[in-house]
Amino acid sequence: MGSQEEERLLLEDGLSEKKQNGLYTGDSSVDINGNPVLKSNTGNWRACPFILGTECCERLAFYGIATNLVSYLTKKMHEGNVSAARSVTTWAGTCYLAPLIGAVVADAYWGRYWTIAAFSTMYFFGMCTLTLSATIPALKPAECVGSLCPSATPAQYAMFFFGLYLIALGTGGIKPCVSSFGADQFDDTDPKERMKKGSFFNWFYFSINIGALISSSFLVWIQENAGWGWGFGIPALFMGIAIACFFSGTPLYRFQRPGGSPITRMCQVLVASFRKWNIKVPEDDSLLYETQNSVIEGSRKLEHTDELKCLDKAAVLSDAEAKSGEHNSWSLCTVTQVEELKILIRMFPIWATGIVFSAVYVQMSTMFVEQGMMMDTTVGSFTIPPASLSTCDVISVIFWVPRMGIGLFISIVAMTAAAVVEIKRLQLAQELGLGHQDVAVPLSILWQIPQYFLVGAAEVCTFIGQLEFFYDQSPDAMRSLCSALALLTTALGSYLSSFILTMVTYLTTLGGKAGWIPDNLNEGHLDYYFWLLAGLSFLNMLVYVVCAKKYKKKRAS
Repeated sequence: MGSQEEERLLLEDGLSEKKQNGLYTGDSSVDINGNPVLKSNTGNWRACPFILGTECCERLAFYGIATNLVSYLTKKMHEGNVSAARSVTTWAGTCYLAPLIGAVVADAYWGRYWTIAAFSTMYFFGMCTLTLSATIPALKPAECVGSLCPSATPAQYAMFFFGLYLIALGTGGIKPCVSSFGADQFDDTDPKERMKKGSFFNWFYFSINIGALISSSFLVWIQENAGWGWGFGIPALFMGIAIACFFSGTPLYRFQRPGGSPITRMCQVLVASFRKWNIKVPEDDSLLYETQNSVIEGSRKLEHTDELKCLDKAAVLSDAEAKSGEHNSWSLCTVTQVEELKILIRMFPIWATGIVFSAVYVQMSTMFVEQGMMMDTTVGSFTIPPASLSTCDVISVIFWVPRMGIGLFISIVAMTAAAVVEIKRLQLAQELGLGHQDVAVPLSILWQIPQYFLVGAAEVCTFIGQLEFFYDQSPDAMRSLCSALALLTTALGSYLSSFILTMVTYLTTLGGKAGWIPDNLNEGHLDYYFWLLAGLSFLNMLVYVVCAKKYKKKRAS
């Protein structure tokens, strides 16, 4: 037994020496078999093309569905404007709420790699189901005859929304994990590799928007001209390519072991601090309980901070625990565990400001498209599908750099631009006597380009900033969860947009009025809706500025 123990210690000493010499990664990453990995032949930029390719194809598939979904619901499923917009924003919200499920599964049980693999398969089946619902005649409503448009049957709705929400669940396992898995390929303990991580996030978002550019131009044209079977089938094909691309890079990847449930650890801190509510926190923070090495798998220790001292009670060693030498995780927590919860609480105000911005962002795939449908979509002999103008958003993304506060300001300008275009469109409708006719107004759809371009600029400034902020400031063992929380702002923004739409429709149609957003937009006031969002965005930006000034960064040992 003694010789075996000595051999084990020698092996550990040898591995530690190799880590110090820079041969192995110093961030506890392993290969797919759980063995320590050499820096020279794993991770870094050699692994990233597979991850970026996966994300590009997956986003092409996602936006191939999402970009023009409101058109499919109004033209093929025969829903009204408000109903279609509500369906899209609710589904989009679910797509960004589901990542909480994927994040907990990844951080606590499966790890990021296997979570991506499992949920991608689910995603692919959802894409195939959606394609079938748009292809087989029995699974979709009949075409309109004149002004008579038959409603979809319950079975047709069930098939369509089953596929749609299977996609939402599938994306829930991919979105919180792919960016973090890509960032895991760079060793946090190596200054040279750590510098490359910021560049990775820029390339990551660039790859997202290359996929979005193809889907919002080529695929929208296919959907409008070649049919929705092809329009949904091609994204399904690219989802299959994304899965193949991801698995191809397996030998080169670096893996982080799951560190146990972050939710359980947070609950332990809350319970332990409540149980010790009458214990005084010592002035000397070195007396707080901490182990020599982090007890959380794959996580560095966190240094103590002076905020939220009530939570420090969870790390105070009571007299009974000191005498007996026994304790459990629900009565005594390490400083690192306490600091994990403090970090999340400190991040909350910055996180919350993303919700209103996301409510603005979602207008690009709903109200901007419906506004475009009521404008002149012809340029010479070419007809521009209204949803394809989101390519202007994508092009804008490619040319801007990340700055969160600037992004929130630009979102105000974007809503103002949309309101000005709608004012001009309504004025022209009144002048030409089209106020009560459900027909397009002869105002070129190209007037929408500035609002799409501004939303794109706001998007890249805000979302890339969020990606970096939530990865860098999150505890090591909570990175998938914090990425999911960043995505949750998009979900809540979508739900907020649905709520605002519902309230605006209810309040503005009282007394039999047409309301701001009737089925015939020529009779409404969509401009008022855009002004409302601009006002909310302004208040949101003020909150962000105050919170950003007060924020204190994470300190890892």
